[in-house]
Amino acid sequence: MLRPTVINVTPENDYKLNLRFDNGETRLFDVKPYIKGSWFGELKNPSYFKTVRPNGFNIEWANGQDICPDDLYFNSIKTAMK
Repeated sequence: MLRPTVINVTPENDYKLNLRFDNGETRLFDVKPYIKGSWFGELKNPSYFKTVRPNGFNIEWANGQDICPDDLYFNSIKTAMK
């Protein structure tokens, strides 16, 4: 079975992402563990963090930071649909 694909992403407080997948699931992903070093450290800026967008396969920010689609799905918490 193929992993679901992110079709919508909404940045939330405390560096979390509300993700909607093409299988209908909505999941909450915590980005805080990834925010380290100079590359992902840019995500500490709340304005920049909010620029996240789906790219047809996973999610990414304007300067190219992205997170593995497997991480997005398997390391997120299923939530009720908004």
